[in-house]
Amino acid sequence: MPSRSAILLALVLLASAASAHDPSAYGGLFRSRNLGQSWLNADVGLFLGAAVSLAIDPRDPNHLLLGTDSGLLESRNGGRSWDRVAPAQLFGAVFAVSFLADASVALCATPGGVYRFDAGQWQQVKAPAEAAPARGIAPGAAVGRVYLIGRRDLYRSEDGGRSFARVEHGLPDQPEFSALAVSVQPEEALFVIADGRFLASRDGGQSWQARATGLPDSPLEGLSLDPGAPGRLWVASAGRLYLSEDGAASWRATGVALPEADTSIRGITADPSARVLVAATHRGVYRSTDAGATWMQLADNLPVHLEARPLVRDPTSPETLYAGFSLIPYGELWRTSVEGGNLLNRVDLVSLAGGLAFLLLLGLLGVLGARWLLRRSTAPVGVYEISPSPSLERGGGEGDK
Repeated sequence: MPSRSAILLALVLLASAASAHDPSAYGGLFRSRNLGQSWLNADVGLFLGAAVSLAIDPRDPNHLLLGTDSGLLESRNGGRSWDRVAPAQLFGAVFAVSFLADASVALCATPGGVYRFDAGQWQQVKAPAEAAPARGIAPGAAVGRVYLIGRRDLYRSEDGGRSFARVEHGLPDQPEFSALAVSVQPEEALFVIADGRFLASRDGGQSWQARATGLPDSPLEGLSLDPGAPGRLWVASAGRLYLSEDGAASWRATGVALPEADTSIRGITADPSARVLVAATHRGVYRSTDAGATWMQLADNLPVHLEARPLVRDPTSPETLYAGFSLIPYGELWRTSVEGGNLLNRVDLVSLAGGLAFLLLLGLLGVLGARWLLRRSTAPVGVYEISPSPSLERGGGEGDK
C-alpha cells in the first residue's frame, strides 16, 4: 500500500504533466512566418483532434477556413479566435475547402455533401453522392470553373460551384484519385495522382497522359504545385522528393530520402531557389536548407511523430506557412468518412472500460490527496493535543485518596 506522501507526489506530477504545454498531446494548426524555421500555434483556444484542410482568403490573409475532423471553423483574425461554421449542416471530417478567385465564394465538402458559401450562408450544391467526401477542390482558369476529386472520380463545375458533374475521363480500371493540383498559368493544366501514378490533362480532365520521365516505379504521393515558381511541381516516393520545373514534362530527384524509412510525405513547399524545403509527413514536419541533402525533423512547438497533412502557403506572404496535425491517421479518418460511420463505433468495449476505470482511479487518488492536504493545512503547526486519561477525569487517581 503506497504511503500518503507517495500518493501526493504522484498527484503533483500528474497535475504538472497535464498543465504543461505538450503539442504532441493533440492535433491542431501551426503557423510559421519564416518558411518553417520556427512555429507557433494558430488555433488559440482550440484542442483539435485533427486539422484536416485549410483555405486562406486570397484578399485577406487573416481570414482562414479550417476543416477539422468534426466540422468547419473560421477565423477572421489570423487564428487568434475561431468560430464554428454552420454546425447544423457542416459536420464530420472536412477534407477539402477552398476560396474561389474573388474570395466572396467558398466551397467545402463533408461526408454529407458539397457546400457553397455565398451571400452570407452555406448551402448544399447539386453534386453526385460520390463527390462527397472530397479529397480536393481547386478553381480552374475559366471564370466559374471548379474541379473536385471525390471518392474515386473527378468532378467539374462551370457555374462557380453551384453544381458538379462527373468528368468522363476515359481511364481504364476506374483509378482512385488521391491528389489534385490545378495550374492556371500560362494555360489550364490538371495534375493528379491516381493509383499511385502521376497523370496530366490539358483538356479539362477528358484525356490524361502519364508524365513519368525521371520518376521511380514506386507509388507516388505528396503532389504539390509550387505557387512561388510557375511550372514547378513536387511529388514524393519512398520518402524522397522529385521536382519538375517544366510543367511535369520531366522530373529529377532532389536530395536524399528522409532519415526515417517508410515515411509518407503529404505536402511539399520550397523557397524560390528550391534550397529550403519543407515536407509534411505522417511523422511530423521535416525541413532542409540544402536542397534535401540533409533533413531535420522539427520539434520545437510542433507535434512530433503526429500526422501532418495540410501544408499551405499564404498567397500574400511566401514566407508564411500553415501546417495541420492529427491524432488520428488521415487514412482512418477518410475511411470513416466514406463509410459514414462514427469513430466511436471503432472503440472496443474492453478498452473503453479500462479507460473509465483508470479515470475513476485518478479521481479517487485526487479525493484522497485533497482530504489529506486539507487535514494537514487545518492542524495547528507545532501544537499537539493531549487528552487526559479517563482516570484523571473521574478523580480516581492515587493522589486523591
